[in-house]
Amino acid sequence: MTVSSPSDNIHAPGDDRPWVRLDTYDQSWYQPGRSKGVILLWWLLQAVVFPLTPHASHGPRRWLLRQFGATVGRGVVIRPTARFTYPWNVTIGDHSWIGDDVVLYSLAPITIGQHCVISQKSYLCTGSHDIRDPRFGLLVAPVVIENGAWVATDCFVAPGVTVGANSVVGARSSVFKSLPSGQICLGNPCRAVAPRQMGNG
Repeated sequence: MTVSSPSDNIHAPGDDRPWVRLDTYDQSWYQPGRSKGVILLWWLLQAVVFPLTPHASHGPRRWLLRQFGATVGRGVVIRPTARFTYPWNVTIGDHSWIGDDVVLYSLAPITIGQHCVISQKSYLCTGSHDIRDPRFGLLVAPVVIENGAWVATDCFVAPGVTVGANSVVGARSSVFKSLPSGQICLGNPCRAVAPRQMGNG
């Protein structure tokens, strides 16, 4: 009889055997919040109805999102190519804008405040995987974009991140940690580089 030690499960660099066992993957603990039928209906309607609505007609898209449980404020702009995985996990405050090809991967709650801009091709991500788990376990955590923040073009916002009120995330930045309020933030990884100064207009 042999006794294994924790080090027996640690793979050394250069070991070309697969460290991950996707055949053991199990996310049965995760509850998306609606039945499979509702999820499929939402994905079908989003794929068909959203692209058919005129670019500047945001009302029908707001209405459809609300029918599936999203909280959408007054005057919200939502472009027809924006995508919402589970709308019942999404809250968008008054007068915020969601641009073309934005993805809200809402396995966990995504909260966008008032007067926010999420520019085209940005990806707000609430789901990932445990890189130390051979079973590639699912991890979920919320994303919060506070009032007045702007997430510029083609940014990635990771699970668990809060972008502080009135901050700007520069184009093509990757945000892996929460950002303070009132700052201009840039880079990969994204970090605050200067205060955001506003005029009186």
